[in-house]
Amino acid sequence: MEQIELSGFQMCHLDSDQHSVLREKRVVLGMTQQQVADKAGIILQQYQKFESGERDIMTSSFRTACKVIEALEMDITDFYHGEYTVGEEIYSSAEGLRYQKTGRLTNEDVAGA
Repeated sequence: MEQIELSGFQMCHLDSDQHSVLREKRVVLGMTQQQVADKAGIILQQYQKFESGERDIMTSSFRTACKVIEALEMDITDFYHGEYTVGEEIYSSAEGLRYQKTGRLTNEDVAGA
């Protein structure tokens, strides 16, 4: 099978759920779920529900949503308008696809998450 060079391409979220964007941004930043929760000033289980899709961040309180989005270094207006549906730039490596920004594999999580 022929290898396709994917350097410079971006991950794309084809669903409308924001939880996949939260997870991707957290992993790209190299943060655990606990670190995001701490930075946002919420409990871990609350953040885990947002990231898993069990709870919709868009229906949470405005204050909570803003704290989580800011903890992930995202712009609140862009997040609200769905501007984060296209994710981080990636490149191919021998082990698989990696995020350009951190070099992390796209399918790995941050230890302690």
